[in-house]
Amino acid sequence: MILSILIVVFSSFAFYAQTSYQLTLEECIEIAKKKSYRMLQLEQDFKIAQYNLKWATSRLKTHIDLSLNIPQYTKGIGEYTDTLGRISSYYSVEGLKSSGVLDIYQPLLTDGQIYIQNSFSGTNDISNKQYYAGLETRVGFSQPLNAFYGYNAIKSDLKRAKLAYEQSSKALKREELDLVYLVSNSYYTSLSSQKSAEIAMLDLERQNEAFEISQNKYKAGLIKEVDALQMEVDLAEAQNSYDIAIQSQIASVNSLKEILGVDLHDSITLSSDLHYEAVVVNTDFAVELALKNRLEIREQEIQIEQQKLTIQQQKAAGMIRSSIDAYIGKLGVGGLNNASYSSAFQNSYNDYFDRPLTYGIGLTIRIPILDWGENKALVRAAEARLTSYNYSKNEIERSIETEVCNLVASLNSNLKRLQSLEKNLVVAEKSFEITRQRYSDGDIDSQVLALERNRLNTAYRNHLGAYINYQLSLADLMRKTFYDFRQDTPIQ
Repeated sequence: MILSILIVVFSSFAFYAQTSYQLTLEECIEIAKKKSYRMLQLEQDFKIAQYNLKWATSRLKTHIDLSLNIPQYTKGIGEYTDTLGRISSYYSVEGLKSSGVLDIYQPLLTDGQIYIQNSFSGTNDISNKQYYAGLETRVGFSQPLNAFYGYNAIKSDLKRAKLAYEQSSKALKREELDLVYLVSNSYYTSLSSQKSAEIAMLDLERQNEAFEISQNKYKAGLIKEVDALQMEVDLAEAQNSYDIAIQSQIASVNSLKEILGVDLHDSITLSSDLHYEAVVVNTDFAVELALKNRLEIREQEIQIEQQKLTIQQQKAAGMIRSSIDAYIGKLGVGGLNNASYSSAFQNSYNDYFDRPLTYGIGLTIRIPILDWGENKALVRAAEARLTSYNYSKNEIERSIETEVCNLVASLNSNLKRLQSLEKNLVVAEKSFEITRQRYSDGDIDSQVLALERNRLNTAYRNHLGAYINYQLSLADLMRKTFYDFRQDTPIQ
C-alpha cells in the first residue's frame, strides 16, 4: 500500500519537474520582487518622478544656448512703391545671411532672470555687391513683480515635483508591501495545501494500518463482516481524500509559480516548518503607525498642498500683473558699402568700441478690468475642491483607524486560538494512539476508532488553519502600518 502511495506521488510530480526549488517565504518574496511586472512598472514611474524632480531643480541653474544661422541664402523679387503705396517697379533681390546668438541666463527664485546675450550678424547683398555686419552684447534683467504678491511659477513647479517624487516613492514602497502580502498569501495557501496533503497521507497510512488489523481480526473471527467492510469503505474514503489533497496542492503551487514567474514545469517544495513567534500588538501603537505612514493619508495631504498651489495660481490670474525689464549693452554696426565680410566685421568691431552704451528700462502693467466673475468662479470651485479633499482625508483617517483596530484584534485572537489549538493537537494525538491500541486489543469497535481518527484530522486542520491565519494577519498588519512587528522595526 505504501508503494502505491509513492507511485501516486511520483506520477503527480515527476512529469512536471525540470528544476527543483526548496523555498522559504523570504526566498519567494525576493524572487517576486525581481520578476513582478507591477513592481517593474512602478520602478519606472519612480524614475519618471526622479527625472521630473531633476528637471525642476535644473531650472534654477545657469543655462547656455547657442543659435547659429550659417548661412541662409535668399533670392526673390523686391518692389518699389510710390508715396501712395502703389507698386511702381520690381527688382531682383539676392542675399546670403549668417548670424549667431549666445544666450547665458540665470533663473531666479523670484521667477525672474538675469541674462547675457552676445550676437553677431553678417549679410552679403549679392544684388548690390555690398556687405553688412553687426555685433551686440546685452546684459539684462527681467522680473515679474506679481511673483511677489501673486504666484511664483518656478517655486511652485519645484514644490510640485518634490511632492510627486515623494508620492511615487511611497507608492513604490506600498506596492512592495502589497506584493509581500500577495506572495505570503499564496505561499501560505500552498503551504496549507502541502500540509493538508501530508495530513491526508498520514490519515491514509493510519487507515491502511487499521484496515489490515480489521482483516486479520475478521479472518480470526473476532469481528463481524460488516465491521471489516466498513474499514474497507473508510480506506477508500481516505484514499479519495488524499487524491483530492494532491490535486489541490498542485493547483495552489501552480498559482504560486505564476506569481513568482517560475516555469510551471519546475518543482517547488515549501519549507514545512510551522514554527512561529508570538507577537502581541498594542492597538494604539499600531493605529499611530498607520496614521503616520499610510500612503492614502499622505496622498490626500499632497492633493491638499497641490490644490492650495492651484488656488494661489488661479487667484493670481485675476490680479494686476506687472513686470520690470532692464538692460544695458554695446552695439557695433558695420555700415554700408563694405567690399568684403572682413571689412564689414572690422568696421562693426571698431564701431562696437566707439559707440556709447545702449540701455533701456521699462515697467509693464496688465490690469484686468471686467471678466464677469469668470476668475472668481474658478477660484471658488478650486476652494470647494480643497474643502472636499480635507473631508476625504478625515474620512480616510477614520477608516484606517477602524481597519487597523479590527486587524489587531483579529491578530491577537488568532494568536490565542493558535496557542490553544497547539495544546488540543497534542491531546488529540495522544488520545488517538490510546484508541488505536485499544482497537488493536479488541476493547472497542471500528466506529469509535473512526470517530477518534476524524477528531485527530480535525485537530490537524484547525491547527493548520489557525497558523495560516496568524501569519497572514501579521503580513497584512505590516503592509497596513509600514512596520515589521516580528522584528520590531519600521519598514524603510
